[in-house]
Amino acid sequence: MPLKKKILELKKKKEEVFQGGGEKAIAKQKAIGKLTARERIIALLDEDSFHEYDLFVEHEARDFGMESKVLHGDGVIIGTGTIYGAPVAIFAQDFTVAGGSLGLMHARKITKIMDHAMKMRIPLIGINDSGGARIQEGVNSLAGYGEIFYRNTMASGVIPQISVILGPCAGGAVYSPALTDFVFVVDNISNMFITGPDVIKTVLGEEISKEDLGGARVHSEVTGNAHFYAKSEEECFEQIKKLITYIPWNNSRKARRFEPKLPSKTIKIEDIVPDDPSKPYDVRDVICALVDDSEFFEVQEHWAANIVIGFGRLNGETIGFIANQPLVLAGVLDCDSSDKAARFIRYCDAFNIPIVTLEDLPGYLPGVDQEHAGVIRHGAKLLYAYSEATVPKITVIMRKAYGGGYIAMNSRHLRADFVFAWPTAEIAVMGPEGAANIIFRKEIMAAEDPDKLRQEKVQEYKDKFANPYVAAAKGYVDSVIEPSETRKFLLHAIEVSVNKEVDRPQRKHGVPPF
Repeated sequence: MPLKKKILELKKKKEEVFQGGGEKAIAKQKAIGKLTARERIIALLDEDSFHEYDLFVEHEARDFGMESKVLHGDGVIIGTGTIYGAPVAIFAQDFTVAGGSLGLMHARKITKIMDHAMKMRIPLIGINDSGGARIQEGVNSLAGYGEIFYRNTMASGVIPQISVILGPCAGGAVYSPALTDFVFVVDNISNMFITGPDVIKTVLGEEISKEDLGGARVHSEVTGNAHFYAKSEEECFEQIKKLITYIPWNNSRKARRFEPKLPSKTIKIEDIVPDDPSKPYDVRDVICALVDDSEFFEVQEHWAANIVIGFGRLNGETIGFIANQPLVLAGVLDCDSSDKAARFIRYCDAFNIPIVTLEDLPGYLPGVDQEHAGVIRHGAKLLYAYSEATVPKITVIMRKAYGGGYIAMNSRHLRADFVFAWPTAEIAVMGPEGAANIIFRKEIMAAEDPDKLRQEKVQEYKDKFANPYVAAAKGYVDSVIEPSETRKFLLHAIEVSVNKEVDRPQRKHGVPPF
């Protein structure tokens, strides 16, 4: 057969595969506001950068009428491309082909691109849009999920793994995104749940919608399973592109360095934090006053909002920021905020991203609900993550640093490399009012004017401990600095920590309080 004819035959075969599940299935996909799998890849990657593999793979199932079904590409597209010039591996499930269901060959395509990403040490992006396991293939489908989960685990901390939920992701399928580093969801499109509404209605007799059970808002605000929330697929893709600029290709590299920029001159750090320690403020304003171009990329913005995590740059270098948020629950630590911060610390540590901690909290959240929810175990995750991290770790104590919260938020005792404190810092076992009531209880009760003596004792405790100088005198704080000096001190700390090395005991691995 002449070459030209062979080329025409190839083009015809490609056109057939590009049709996915056919015009009707594609029209149905678009009618509910969803792009096709191929359109999603094209929209996310740099123009003309996508190279597809295993285009002509077909399923091998022979039961329940499957032998007569043609499933183009077996319902998933895989390949490589670039985002802002950075190479990535990618797969996208095609819901127009058998509902994007996962069978043996479908899974093999995904595991092939996962293996490729690991071998080439490049980020992996998975676009999930699937009805779940392909029932007709039985245990082969379950085996496929298991192979994917194993690779997610082996790739953890080696290459960045990003999951995008752009349709249903149900049953066992949800555990692959849960094992990855970042999960993106889109309003009215994304759904994640172990057990669907139909099963819940049958078993429990309860009516619940997909959105209320496991929609984008639920996983962004309630469960914490999602890290980024978007109103549209296009907005979601822009978020992914931005994230890629902040993270390295793999754990042997550092994130790409950008041209340094000064923070906005309109943001004055000394004007952000109120003098009254009981008054709240938005700690994100402090971060924006410190980072290059005042640009902060927040992660998990809508969940456990009493702590803020995300990426910014200092002198062009990516930095992970962790900050108590006085606007929400006075910035206390609780079960969810401890989990949120601990996981982010471990990510930054795995991928060579220095950590800056901004501290202002009255401690751990008290109460029966928190105790019964396991705040001891969850809070210990934060202690473990900070203690284990070997990247440069810098803490700035802005106001309150009380009790166990002081220790947990990257104190010198957990091996912070640098601890700076503002003159407004208060470092103590507890707040002045509570401490005075305990220490001077008998004197206050016996006084002619208990309220007057209480206030005097509160002031005595404030004069003694509600300042950074006692801790500085013991070497627990390296420098007491003016708020306006914070960026300068951070820049220097990052610069001198560039070659930091830490010796660790020889062990297989630790046992964190999961």
